[in-house]
Amino acid sequence: MRWSEFVAKVRERGQYPTVREAERVARIVLSALGGHLTGQERTELAIRLPQEGMRVLTDQLQVTKAMSGAQFVDSVAARIEGATPATARWDVSSVLSVVAELAGDDLLDRIIGRLPTGYALLFGRAQLAARLVPAA
Repeated sequence: MRWSEFVAKVRERGQYPTVREAERVARIVLSALGGHLTGQERTELAIRLPQEGMRVLTDQLQVTKAMSGAQFVDSVAARIEGATPATARWDVSSVLSVVAELAGDDLLDRIIGRLPTGYALLFGRAQLAARLVPAA
């Protein structure tokens, strides 16, 4: 997929009025995500993104403190002028749902498994609680 196609999908999902707006949101969200992914998952995701998306994702230094999904959304809201937590959640989900398609099920499962709780819904997945097995 080319960067222009990625941005077009983000624009469609987020119902952004312009390509410029969709691209701005895509860059902000990928940049934020890049600081939270590490290791093999980061590398594998980067390879599946268009070249420009790969660059935005991998140019980020790893964050020192893990964030829940809600904190991640708040951090994105702080980067977007005039954003609220609700609009930032929309922006994040618009981008990460496209990322999820490119990642594929196996990689996305591993990414979600490595991130703190609350990210699955942002990628368009249900966050299932671990099933507790009663002691015998």
